[in-house]
Amino acid sequence: MAKYLLNVVEPAGPPPGDLDLDQIMKDVDALDQELRTASLWVFAGGLEPPTAAKTIRPEGDVLDGPFVETAEHVGGFTIVDVHDEAEAIGWGKRFSAATGLPVEVRAFRY
Repeated sequence: MAKYLLNVVEPAGPPPGDLDLDQIMKDVDALDQELRTASLWVFAGGLEPPTAAKTIRPEGDVLDGPFVETAEHVGGFTIVDVHDEAEAIGWGKRFSAATGLPVEVRAFRY
């Protein structure tokens, strides 16, 4: 088994007004429950927008905002413990379909 991070990549700015966020969250919750039932779920969470971030520099400085300004950011993530990359990609595809957003799949190094 190997752990993978499934990052949901959101565009910068407020969500488009035509999104049914309630339905999206129901779909994501259903996927999380399916992962739990299969004992593949490790952790999941949604993040506040980048404007709420704090960046700490090695010198100890605490800065308001994200480390870098980008057009996209991680809006939420799920960590899965699956057999291989192909299985992680399969779950990533399902999360992408549920959210209508890109999902980055990345293995944990250690």
